[in-house]
Amino acid sequence: MPEERPFLTEASPQGEDNAAAAPRALFDLAVNRAWAALRGFPSGSPASAQASAFLGGWHARTRFARRVPLDAVKAAVQQHPGGGEYHWAGGPGGGWRAGKAPFP
Repeated sequence: MPEERPFLTEASPQGEDNAAAAPRALFDLAVNRAWAALRGFPSGSPASAQASAFLGGWHARTRFARRVPLDAVKAAVQQHPGGGEYHWAGGPGGGWRAGKAPFP
């Protein structure tokens, strides 16, 4: 069986940058989904090297997230305030807001 992994692109700087900026709602969705993916990750800190590598793989596998720069998603996730229910809103210039996201 071949070792190729279909529908998976490697996380790279070339795949992170896009010619057009992602819409604010897409950025919010990417950050919220990245945080949701990290909640089940065993590493204690979203800034750890393991969490960063995990997010790189998540970004490569998630088709809509590839439209948002991976570094921007990582930076937003690292700003998460910690305990409690929060969601990202406001696009790249936004921030974490208390409560659930209006869109899953």
